[in-house]
Amino acid sequence: MLHQRGLCFQKEEVRRKHIRLHMEGALTARDKVGVQDFVLLDAYTSETAFLDNLRKRFSENLIYTYIGTLLVSVNPYQELGIYTVSQMELYQGVNFFELPPHVYAIADNAYRMMCSELNNHFILISGESGAGKTEAFKKILQYFAVTCPMTESLQIARDRLLLSNPVLEAFGNAKTLRNDNSSRFGKYMDIQFDFKGVPVGGHIISYLIEKSRVVYQNQGERNFHIFYQLLEGGEEELLAYLGLERDHQLYKYLSQGHCAKESSINDKNDWKTVSNAFSVINFTEDDLENLFGIIASVLHLGNICFEENQQGCATIPDTHEIKWIAKLLGVHPWVLLEALTHRKIEAKTEEVICPLTPELSAYARDAMAKAVYGRTFTWLVNKINSSLVNKDFTGKTVIGLLDIYGFEVFDKNGFEQFCINYCNEKLQQLLIERTLKAEQAEYEMEGIEWEPIQYFNNKIICDLVEERHKGIISILDEECIRPGPATDLSFLERLEEKVGKHAHFQTRKLAGPKSRKRIGWMEFRLFHYAGEVTYCTKGFLEKNNDLLYRHLKEVLCRSRNRILKECFLVAELENRRRPPTVGTQFKNSLSSLLEILISKEPSYIRCIKPNERKEPNKFDDFLVRHQVKYLGLMEHLRVRRAGFAYRRKYEHFLQRYKSLCPDTWPHWHGRPAEGVERLIKYIGYKPEEYKLGRTKIFIRFPRTLFATEDAFEFSKHQLAITLEAHWRGALARKEAEKRKWAVQIIRKFIKGFINRNKPLCPDNEEFIVFVRKNYILNLRDHVPKNLLDKCWLKPPGILANASELLRKMCTRNLVRRYCRGITAERKAMMQQKVVTSEIFRDKKDGYAESLNQPFANSRIDEGDISPKVLQLISSEKIQYGVPVIKYDRKGFKTRQRQLILTQKAAYVVELAKIKQKIEYSMLQGVSTSSLRDGILVLHVSREDNKHKGDAVLWCEHVFEAVTKLVMLVQKENIVTVVQGSLQFYISPGKEGTIVFDTGPGEQIYKDKNGHLTVVSGCLGERGVSSFKLTIVFFNFYFFVLLGPHPWHMKVPRLGV
Repeated sequence: MLHQRGLCFQKEEVRRKHIRLHMEGALTARDKVGVQDFVLLDAYTSETAFLDNLRKRFSENLIYTYIGTLLVSVNPYQELGIYTVSQMELYQGVNFFELPPHVYAIADNAYRMMCSELNNHFILISGESGAGKTEAFKKILQYFAVTCPMTESLQIARDRLLLSNPVLEAFGNAKTLRNDNSSRFGKYMDIQFDFKGVPVGGHIISYLIEKSRVVYQNQGERNFHIFYQLLEGGEEELLAYLGLERDHQLYKYLSQGHCAKESSINDKNDWKTVSNAFSVINFTEDDLENLFGIIASVLHLGNICFEENQQGCATIPDTHEIKWIAKLLGVHPWVLLEALTHRKIEAKTEEVICPLTPELSAYARDAMAKAVYGRTFTWLVNKINSSLVNKDFTGKTVIGLLDIYGFEVFDKNGFEQFCINYCNEKLQQLLIERTLKAEQAEYEMEGIEWEPIQYFNNKIICDLVEERHKGIISILDEECIRPGPATDLSFLERLEEKVGKHAHFQTRKLAGPKSRKRIGWMEFRLFHYAGEVTYCTKGFLEKNNDLLYRHLKEVLCRSRNRILKECFLVAELENRRRPPTVGTQFKNSLSSLLEILISKEPSYIRCIKPNERKEPNKFDDFLVRHQVKYLGLMEHLRVRRAGFAYRRKYEHFLQRYKSLCPDTWPHWHGRPAEGVERLIKYIGYKPEEYKLGRTKIFIRFPRTLFATEDAFEFSKHQLAITLEAHWRGALARKEAEKRKWAVQIIRKFIKGFINRNKPLCPDNEEFIVFVRKNYILNLRDHVPKNLLDKCWLKPPGILANASELLRKMCTRNLVRRYCRGITAERKAMMQQKVVTSEIFRDKKDGYAESLNQPFANSRIDEGDISPKVLQLISSEKIQYGVPVIKYDRKGFKTRQRQLILTQKAAYVVELAKIKQKIEYSMLQGVSTSSLRDGILVLHVSREDNKHKGDAVLWCEHVFEAVTKLVMLVQKENIVTVVQGSLQFYISPGKEGTIVFDTGPGEQIYKDKNGHLTVVSGCLGERGVSSFKLTIVFFNFYFFVLLGPHPWHMKVPRLGV
């Protein structure tokens, strides 16, 4: 016993050592695709290690990597097939770290947290132009549209949320040197959800649209997409109404970049998408007419040219464009012309209008274009918001999506870059504070001692830009409004005077000898959290003022265009206060945005573009390093790693790694925390490698986690081998039992077969039951499908009687099914065929061929009968009509006639004249020959002097005509089928003879004896075969419908 315990102990020690050796050796064998969370990087302070991990994953088309809960996304510039509905379903409702990093995981995590905790969330998407921010925004919207619960009534709200995006892209995106679909404005969208998690509405806020792009584009760039979409996709009628032509080169505002056409952009298709979106978002025809009128007027504005007159004032020689603008905006052309070439200056008691120079007029023109487009874009956002608003004011939760420009550093950085980078400073401040706050809150909640983290606090830079009365924006505003000549250079001098001593501010004058050469005379440098950026002050004052001359504003306020009336209110003219500058407006809107974001739980997506040329599978280290720096990713990683690299709930950690310890495998029945403590003690964690919180285990070093993971993989492999062995044994035992059972069954059946003819007993019972069942199952697949199929599966001897009963039941069922499928019309026709059979079967040649030919209700349409004849027999209903040839009784001349049968009489009719009427009561009989001819003779009563004698007729449809006549006359044995010849009545005491004969061809003539000779063709061999086959089918029909002997039945009446 002691020996056995010793062996067990030795084995356990060997296993424990093997696990530890494997853990230590596995540190050098990490996967070729790197780590999927940067927090698990050993060299987390190394920028090179960061880039290596990013490059490894990018080369394997793994574009997503985490830094904790922050997602880093590298634009692949190709379709990877990772955004399908199946991928969405895969990430739906799954724990955040259970699947590889994905934008869907960020979206799903925010959605689940919102639903479970009933709080608001936001997802911040940032990065350079071309890094994929807009695409990430779209993917998140699509994920919510597909995976969120949806009702039919809320489908419209969902569609409007999705289709608002292409509209905003058309009016707010443009092709730049870095990106073919660059967002030239910041966008924040709130998606509203009800208590069930159903999206019910939304709201959009836009920030700092790049209005300067309307009037000027750099080489290789385009204006906003909507201008090109309108010219490419707009209908001819619409363009004619707007006074536009399709050639982009005709418009100054579209031709400056010299790249109106771009292979990656399909303006015509995009126009269709935008047009469809307008209809869904509830734009009216009047809205669109006014909107496109404004867009067209901007293009016309750009084509206005100014010339200088003798006094040096601006004039407009060609007023063609002025007239179009006046028409589209609903203003007076001469008032507009004056506003573009003159400026109204208000003194205390009077107004003075002074002329402008061509340069100032061009400035006024461009200012008007920018103001009109900028305010129209704001109106567009408000219009979309009105269609997204949810009027149910019950409690809702929201997920915000912020698609904002990332840090921008160009060769020449102006006012726009200053505002954008200020925005990123504020967002970085929020990110670090929220991350640190979340870390500290988690440590405190878990009862782990908080270790203060050293990090760069960029509040000092934010204050430098925004501080009241002291910040750069305040100094810029003061310079814009101070009396006297203010210039960009004077603004720079004021900056040197006010903030020159700030540690993060520098100009050429203030810089040291080394830095001075890299700063121009009109430039200043800021040291942002991500690095230094040099700004050129040229244009700062003009762009910050963004003034529109009062004269032009008056014109726009009085516009009849409904959109402009909403954008330019008359109240603005009455307000004498100076409007806030662009910088102040942006600062205020940014403060409002931060208040919104602070009230919500954050998620972050940082987008990176791998190369400038937008090429797939190309990773530019210098460019990516630059973005990693300016996105603050290393700083964020350092904050996340200052504490513990990995944290996991006890339940999840134990569930995953319990196989590494015999005490916790396969089931641990105690508290999860105790199980984890037992597990890590067995594995051999050192005290400095981990901490145990209230609900989670915290692991400090990534290598500790990697070693545990590798040990788990090894243990899993060993466990798989053990399971496979047990499974193979179970399968072998199951197979042996199966063979044993098969032997017993075979024995029973052999015994049953030997005793199969004996009465039912235990020896043959199972065999007979099996034979019965097998026969019934086989019979199911061999049942006859119709009455002509006489096949029947041969039964075993013990089932002969049962088989015969089943066959009869099957036949009856087929008969019943066939009979139920026969229509009333077909039944009536077959009844007529029965009468035909009674008359002609075995008596007249050609009868067999007639069986396949259906009878018609009539061979003459009512329209073919003379109206005069119809009037004469109007009291009788016509039952049947057929064309016939009548032979004169004396000379046998042929006459074309119609044989018309009514309820009371038969009429032989010429075109408009009844030649002979034969009442059925006076009809003595009908004669026809036994050959194949169509002769029939209607015999009339010789006592009635009104009749001219018997009617000798030839009819193509003789079987049909005779049958119809017999059924109308309702007399038995009225038809006589003669052989050789027949006599017919001509007049009292005088008779004629018809002789029937056969020959090679059919012919009818008067012979030497004065008789009518009818020669019929002979029935060939083919005809005999057809005759026999037809008789078989005909017998079958009559058997089914009327029983086995239809020939001996009484002739049925027509109406039966």
